Amino acid sequence: MIEAIRGGKSEADALAAAKASKWASVQPARLLEDPVSIPTGGSPSMGPANAQITLVEFSDFQCPYCAAAVPEIQAILQAYPKQVKLIFKQYPLDFHNQAELAAAAALAANKQGKFWAMHDAMFANRTDLSRENLLALATKNGLDVDRFKTDLDSTEIHEAVVRDIQDGERAGVEGTPTIFVNGRRWNGAIVLGSLKPVLDAELTHKAVNQTASAKR
Repeated sequence: MIEAIRGGKSEADALAAAKASKWASVQPARLLEDPVSIPTGGSPSMGPANAQITLVEFSDFQCPYCAAAVPEIQAILQAYPKQVKLIFKQYPLDFHNQAELAAAAALAANKQGKFWAMHDAMFANRTDLSRENLLALATKNGLDVDRFKTDLDSTEIHEAVVRDIQDGERAGVEGTPTIFVNGRRWNGAIVLGSLKPVLDAELTHKAVNQTASAKR
């Protein structure tokens, strides 16, 4: 509109130019995006293997918003103990200088079946995820520390973190925490109250499809 007025156009012409602009058709972001495929093989998970809903979370252990999302995601799993499964993917942000090491520590702990223990411990200590403190947390949570240190520095673990980051980039992750509901990125607040209608609708949709398939 400003450019049209500067060009000497009338008010009507300026309004018409604004209406024709690409900015006039910008739509607000959808709460649920179209589904995408996210590789999850070998990623830490919680919940029943045959759950009707899979939540994939991309997270950063140094991120305060990710820490705040932990109790909300736990509330979701408690509210839907048989219907929802959580899969955790690493997405350490570049400007968090200890996040990548913490991501490696999480996957090193996963090799000993201690992922969720270290997950909770690292979020509780997210302001100090130095190597020294990670080793202390590993000791406190009953890991074989020598094995943990070897895995922490291994090429295998480093490449696994890189793969998670690349998976997130391909899926459209732009920050943390980001969750996907059966492959569809959720753009709203990660709180049970906001997600409950979405999860209930997903379960209803699944139930209808199963009933229709059974009648064929």
